[in-house]
Amino acid sequence: MKKTHVRIAALLALVGIFVTSAQVTVAQQNVVIAYQAAPEWANTKEVMDKFQQATGIRVPIDNKNSGQALTQLLAERNNPQADIGFNHGITFAIKGAADGLYAPYKPKHWADVPSDLKDPDGLWFTIYTGTIGFAVNKEALGAGVPVPRSWDDLLKPIYRGKIGILDPSSAFVGYVACAAANLAHGGTLDNWDPGVAYLKKLFDNAPMTPKQTSYARVVKGEIPIMIDYDFNAYRMRYDDKVDVEWVVPKEGTITVPYVAYLVKGAARVDNGKKFLDFLLDDPGQAAFARGFVRPVRPSAMDAQTQAKFLPASEYARARAVDYRKMADAMTGFQNRYLKEVAR
Repeated sequence: MKKTHVRIAALLALVGIFVTSAQVTVAQQNVVIAYQAAPEWANTKEVMDKFQQATGIRVPIDNKNSGQALTQLLAERNNPQADIGFNHGITFAIKGAADGLYAPYKPKHWADVPSDLKDPDGLWFTIYTGTIGFAVNKEALGAGVPVPRSWDDLLKPIYRGKIGILDPSSAFVGYVACAAANLAHGGTLDNWDPGVAYLKKLFDNAPMTPKQTSYARVVKGEIPIMIDYDFNAYRMRYDDKVDVEWVVPKEGTITVPYVAYLVKGAARVDNGKKFLDFLLDDPGQAAFARGFVRPVRPSAMDAQTQAKFLPASEYARARAVDYRKMADAMTGFQNRYLKEVAR
């Protein structure tokens, strides 16, 4: 009797092992681990939900920022936990590729991504962009004060004390704004003299230089003109219902990519590839656009969403740059800014 009980117990344990293993296998098949799957950013929650509806594969929330994601990938190099990363800032993505953290993959619609917005070997590719310009709270600007249309307009005395730019010595968006102004005035990523000369004049107009995001201050009217990304201005206008106009300066500006990639050694590589395909496919691109970022495939936007963005003719003044060189030049520029411009 006892032997029978032992045999039954052993059989049940064996069945339990098979059941547990099957459950683990099913769980692995139905998930993809994506670093920076932050639901509040760029309408990412809708992107993840639509992917799960289409494929049955779940994407758990992950609120890391680009720097944190890169640090985690480096720590996990020999035992990767993530399958893909997305919503990743371009400078961090370039560093991750140089550190050998990504595997090459060219997803569906690869050919639609402009060559200067992807790694030629498929180590990363842009899913949407942000463009630097002016977010102008017209009510806070004051009656009779025109909306500035150019970088040089910001130098006019009428805008004294009304301009905001995030501290370029600590905030990447502030650095990008300075790079855009430099290029607009004839500078290059190797020659910052025109940009430094421009910034000296701008600082004569007493701009505010907060170190952290000033979204709420623009909404409240404390900063009437903020040099910022287009998606923040659109969100202020359409979500917060503030009379904010976004302006592409007439001398030109810079477009900044946000990218995705496949992690080298990913445990769920097939699921990761499916999600990367989805990010560039029409449903994923359209969902990003509803979060006010400009999808790398603008044709995927529906007409109602497209109408909320400035026309393509305005965006024609926004340019891509050598993002690796821009990243490499950042420290040198920041040192010049602190020595020659900051007050």
